[in-house]
Parts: sequence; structure tokens; C-alpha cells
Amino acid sequence: MDTQRVAYGYCDMCNQVPKCGMKLHLDGDRIVRVEDRENYPAGPLCVKGLAILEEQYHTDRLLYPLKRTSPKGSPDAGWTRISWDEAYATIAAKLNEVKAKYGPEKVGFFVGDPKEPRPAVQRLAYTFGSPNYGTESSLCSRATVMASQLTFGLVTGGGRPTKETGTCLIWTRNLAHTGPFEMARLERARKQGVKFVVIDPRITGTVQQLADLHLRLRPGTDGALAMGMIHLMVKEGLFDHDFASRWTSGLPELTKYAEEFSPEEVERITGVPREQVAEAVRLLAAHRPVTWIGSPSATVHSSNGLQNHRAILCLLALTGDFDAPGGLTIPTHPLPVNMFGSNTEFTRERDLFPKLREKRIDKNRFPVWARFNSEIQMNLLPEYVQEGQIKAMVMFGANAMMWPQSRLYQEAIGKLEFSVAADYFLRPWTHNFVDLVLPAAMALERMNPVAIFGRKIYLREPAVPPLGEAKPDWVIAFEIGSRLGYGKEFWNGDETQALNSILGSVGLTVDDLRKGGAEGVTVPASGPEQFRKYESGLLRADGKPGFETPSGKVELMSQILEEYGFDGLPRYKEPVESPLSTPELAREFPLVLNSGSRLLMFTHSKLRELPSLHKLMPFAVVNIHPKDAGAQGISQHDDVDLESPHGCIRLKANITEQVLPGVIDVSHGWPDANVNEIVPRYFDPISGFPAFKEGLCRVRKAGGAS
Repeated sequence: MDTQRVAYGYCDMCNQVPKCGMKLHLDGDRIVRVEDRENYPAGPLCVKGLAILEEQYHTDRLLYPLKRTSPKGSPDAGWTRISWDEAYATIAAKLNEVKAKYGPEKVGFFVGDPKEPRPAVQRLAYTFGSPNYGTESSLCSRATVMASQLTFGLVTGGGRPTKETGTCLIWTRNLAHTGPFEMARLERARKQGVKFVVIDPRITGTVQQLADLHLRLRPGTDGALAMGMIHLMVKEGLFDHDFASRWTSGLPELTKYAEEFSPEEVERITGVPREQVAEAVRLLAAHRPVTWIGSPSATVHSSNGLQNHRAILCLLALTGDFDAPGGLTIPTHPLPVNMFGSNTEFTRERDLFPKLREKRIDKNRFPVWARFNSEIQMNLLPEYVQEGQIKAMVMFGANAMMWPQSRLYQEAIGKLEFSVAADYFLRPWTHNFVDLVLPAAMALERMNPVAIFGRKIYLREPAVPPLGEAKPDWVIAFEIGSRLGYGKEFWNGDETQALNSILGSVGLTVDDLRKGGAEGVTVPASGPEQFRKYESGLLRADGKPGFETPSGKVELMSQILEEYGFDGLPRYKEPVESPLSTPELAREFPLVLNSGSRLLMFTHSKLRELPSLHKLMPFAVVNIHPKDAGAQGISQHDDVDLESPHGCIRLKANITEQVLPGVIDVSHGWPDANVNEIVPRYFDPISGFPAFKEGLCRVRKAGGAS
């Protein structure tokens, strides 16, 4: 009997995005080979995707529910295997105990990476009665989203160049590592005449493959560079006067403020030569329309990040190419299902969350965040626990290393009266502080969520059954909900019925997607694609021309920020610790710390246990310029101490001209060299985001004089 077959799926090795397609070759119930999926929108697979079977069949994979038998924080948690029935009974009893004693809002719910469980866990939180649901987007994409909402009244992170595009501005995003599947398309656009301006402190693969002009700025000074570009645009008349006068508010105030950012001043602050700033402005003006590709987080990982990002958006608005063909376009007929394969009806943001909103724990500390996000701002978790606002947590894919001064977050998790985490592997840096750990099924073993590309939807049928007793994370959330007494609300654990409730919003069912097979199902649009929708009222709920902002225009000066006591202009503020703001400290710590750069072979703290990826980077490194290494007598791969005013870690030196002199670059996610331990807890007052990309540090040979 022939046991060989082919199945199709999509990858989660990066995270929720981009769901690159996989063609899976099976022998019985074992996947034996993975390759690119034909006729599918996302691909080819990168090295992470090609290594997925190493994760799928890893000998250390978590396969059974575990409970601790040693005190929290012990080097050995004393994990012992338990049944799912015991795990669920314990979870239900502990959560209901906290609910009865303190109220349901004292239970926090959290989703990290992968992001796929978000809709199910958010529904679980609100159904239980807690508004305190958060995600790792508290330090990923939400601040750039907020900046867009404050400025345009809608969400945009940029748009890819089309045949009409003249220039593509890429601002601190290294697609060669974060989106390698996109690089071939961008290279084709370049060959077709699109100009690329890339702004990044580093010489990245994206710079090397695409850049016609590369501006290398000091980390944390993005706002000053954007304001300097705006100054030249206005001074030389290189902006769209008609669009700016008709469709923006705050232009006089912005242009007056921009006068403070002369080319000489911008060079002093950012380090970018004044001639390059002028060249960039003139190139954007000469090759329109302009689109852009922004990082979800790099520009907002500073103590003034949201305003810095707003300055970039104001620059883009002044080009006049918003929602123009070849410019920064907005879909005319988006599906009522979001990138997480869900909608607000399913998550219960529509019916339950408004009733719970007043009990969210972040609303006073970060009111602008609370206005725009149903997720709570998680970056003050130690304070929430210390103040008794969170007593228990349910976590999926949580990573305590993701926060600055990580040990404070580990200690906070350890102080909870109860906590449970679902994951693929035991992660000591997080799980040593929880009570129970649950085994989550991996990407090729689970169905939800669907993949959406434009108006096309793909179903991921499980290619193989989960190994051991692992369960899909949606099922885990639904079964917890059912054990808490909400069986009806969670379809008694049936994720197919749950998915049908989501697909109903587009007139489909799971069976329809199964019939569509590997080719997916296209949902017809209600009409043709339209541009400059602000002119015809398609961007506002009331159907009036303009934007969904208080003024009805692109708000260069934000009324909402002013309402909450913040500056309405995207005012630049120097980082809390920098060569300019703290010159005395900079003499002791002369290098600028740029942390958190993504790597081609890893995703955050994940995948280092996979042999083929580990050998590509077997140890943590600090990327340092030859000039700075030479000053300390450092040679390639020397052990070095990387020290800030807030901590010290040891790693190896990688001497490279890809970083600027005076700036070092360190990736995150190394348990034995966690760079976040030396990052201070300075938070943007609007978004609550930490300052990963702006601080001061020094690098010395290991064991050298302090």
C-alpha cells in the first residue's frame, strides 16, 4: 500500500505574518520533506521555513502537560507529567478562585509568539470578564499603528511599489532578513525604474541590494531626520501644495517648527551628512509618486518613538501621494476578517469589551494607548503585579526575555498566585516562574487561523496529528473556556464551528474552503479599486470627504494628542541617554546601543535549538566597527563585556563596517546573553514602548578594567 502523499500548509516560523506557503511530502503520518508551495502568494521559504521539520520532530519538544513540584524560580522546577483533565481542573479552579476573591479583571491573559492564538485568547479573556488581555505588540507594531491612526485616521504601515511608483522610501526595515520572500519583487521594481531611498544605521542586505541612496542615522534620531527633510521640502517648494492646503491640518505650525531643523542641525543630531539629506528630498520630489515601507517597530523603540514615527508620516503626507496610484494606497474593499483571521464580533470586542473597558489596568497610565487599543499595554507588568492589579495569568507563547530588565518581569510572573503557559518547548527563562506548562500543537498540526491575501482565503488543514498529547492553541483556549463554564460560547471546544462563525462574515464556511483546496477561495469585491478615496468619502464612516480624524484631515498637528495633554506636533526629543542629552555619561559609555535587530535564521528567542539554524550563528555577538574595536584592542570573536549604566552581558565581538563608528548592534533573544538586561526601563509616555534603540554603552575585552 502506498503511504506517500502531499499536503499543503503555511509556516509560522517568523510569526503571524507572512504565512509563507509549504508543500509537504508525507510518508504515512510523518512529514519527510518541505518545499515551496506553487501558485501561492507568499514565498519562497527562507532558511527558517526550510528548518521546520527540525522543530516539528525535535527531541526536546513539549508533548505533555506539566506541573511544577519545586518553588517558582528554582533552577530545577521539578516538572512532572499530568493529564489534561488535571491541568484543566487546576486552571479552572485557580482562575475561579481569583475571580471570586478579587474579581475577574485580576486575571491577565497574554499572547506572545506565535501570534495565531490571539483571537481565541481575547475571546476567552472577555468572556471570563477580564478586559486585561495583552500581547507582545505592546513592544512590536502597535505604536506605529497608533501613529498612523493619529495622523491619518486609519492604519497603514506602508505599501509596496507598483508599476506607477517613482520612489520607494524604506525606513529602518531590513527586508532581506524580515521579509526575504519580498526581495525578488522589490528587485524587479528597481529594474523597472523605481528609486529606493533606504534609511538605516546599518549596511544591511536591503541596503546592498536596493539602495540608490542610503542615509545612516544615529539610532533614536528618526524624528529629527524626518523634520529636517520636511524643512527642506518646504524651503525648496518640493511638497504637494494642493494636497497640503486642502487635506492637511497644522501645516503652518509644522512648517514653523521644521525651521529649527536646518541641514546643519540635522547633521549635528543624526550624523547624516547635510548633502545626503538634501539629495534624498530632491530624489523623492523628482521621482513621484512616492510609497514607503516602514518597520513595525524599529522607529518606535525609543523614548520619543511615537512622535518620531509621526514625523515620518507627516513627511509622507506632504508628498501628496497618499492613496494615489503608485503611492501609499489603502484597499477600497478590505475583507471584514483581519490579518489574524478574525473579527471584532468573534473576539467579543463589540459586545463585551465596552462593558469591561473601565476595569482595564492601563487606562490611566497610557490613556492614548487605551483609546486606540483593546489590548492592554503590558510593559508595566511588574507594577501591575506589585500593585495587586494582576493576580493570575494565562499565557500563550510568552517570553519574559522580551522586556527591558527582564528579571523584573520574571520576578513578577513568579509572584502571581497562579500562572499557566502554553508553548512548544520548555523555556526556563519564562517557565521557571509559572505553575503549569501546556504542550501546544505546531503549525503543521493545527488548522486555525486562516491565511488571507487581499481577497483570497486559504485553509490550513492539519497535515499530521499533533505529537504526544499536544493540542492546537485555539482548542486549548476553547477547552479552558468550556471548563470555566462557558461551553456554549466556545462551541464546546470545536474549532471548526468557531471558524465557521468567523467565515460567515464573508459568506463562507470551512467546507467551502476545503472545496477550494490548495488554490484557496476568492471573495469577490463589491466594486472596482478606487484611489484618492478621501475625495469621495470612502475613508470616513459618515461618508463625507476627508479622513477619519477629528479635523477630517491628515493631522500634522494631532488634536487627540493635545486632548490628552501631549504636544500635537511631532516634536523631536533627544533620547534620555545620548551623546547630546547626557554628555558626561557618554564620556564613560561612548557607544550608542542599537538592540533588537532581526536575524535571518532566528525569530526573537525562538529556533536556536534547531541544529541547521544554530550552526549559522552558534553564539551571541556584538557587531562593532573596526575603529571602536581597535580602540579597545578587540579582535574578531574575542569575548567581550557589553556594559550600559544598567547592566552587563558577555558575548563575542563581530568586527564589521556594517555598523556605524560609535554605534554597536546586538540581536536579542539569547538566554545566556540577554541584551534586554542592559536596556533601561524608559518608556515612551504616549505608547508605553521601551527604548531599545537609543541608549549608551561600552564594549571592552572580557575581564578588562572597569
